[in-house]
Amino acid sequence: MRNIKEIIIHCSDTPEGKDFTVDDIRKWHLARNFSDIGYHYVIYRDGSVHEGRDVNISGAHCTNHNSISIGVCYIGGRAAVGATPKDTRTEAQKKSLIDLLKKLKKLYPNATIHGHCEFAVKACPSFDAKREYANI
Repeated sequence: MRNIKEIIIHCSDTPEGKDFTVDDIRKWHLARNFSDIGYHYVIYRDGSVHEGRDVNISGAHCTNHNSISIGVCYIGGRAAVGATPKDTRTEAQKKSLIDLLKKLKKLYPNATIHGHCEFAVKACPSFDAKREYANI
């Protein structure tokens, strides 16, 4: 098993109200020469949680943190028009994110929760994940 120290929250940087799948993201990541989808979990707009890369394999979602982290991505993160970052999480996604994070914290009790923006100059995940999930 990997030594998981961080759970890193991402957004797919896709327009509000548009549905995308694990297969879509996998295609985007393969086109960038990744070996697979970079995230371990993807949360669809309906709140359903889908597995991406196997959690026993390092992700490809956060430079210098992949080997010690699990990457969780929600679909959305951008305004419907243009490229403006926006917290587009549906109520179902918010609930599923909390449920998944609680499950992951039981498996990896010493892991800390972060937004991707803490490690990269990006708006991702378009909300303050560290603050929002501080009590999990």
